[in-house]
Amino acid sequence: MIQDAYMTVIWLVLLILLLLVEIITVGLTSIWAAGGALIALLLSVLNVPLIWQIVAFFVVTFVLLWFTRPFAVKFINSQREKTNYEGIIGKTIRIAEKVDNLHQTGMAVVNGQEWTVRAEDDDEILEPETLAKVVNISGVKLIVKKYEEE
Repeated sequence: MIQDAYMTVIWLVLLILLLLVEIITVGLTSIWAAGGALIALLLSVLNVPLIWQIVAFFVVTFVLLWFTRPFAVKFINSQREKTNYEGIIGKTIRIAEKVDNLHQTGMAVVNGQEWTVRAEDDDEILEPETLAKVVNISGVKLIVKKYEEE
């Protein structure tokens, strides 16, 4: 019986810690495990054997994570605006200086800012005034490929 009381306290402490982590981070990091801890706490109060409390904790955590996370991420991040960095990827740009990875040259102006440009393929050379599509950003360099109309 003493062990059951300790497990109830342990589940309660775990629940409180997980909720505190969630409140501090505000990033949906531990809310699902808190749900699992709540169910395990309830099972502990009902004197369900410890093994079933642990199983319930993991099953409920997994089920909550699996079924609710995609919806939560979709709705929570739906109003987030892209940063300058994220907004450039996928954008079509005009090359201002010859892009040659072997000679370490290449430059373009994007949104009024000069960027060092490198080709996605080292063998590809892009001449000034050609169009390129930004496929990635590596440090302060735009990684591009020659623009082809789709």
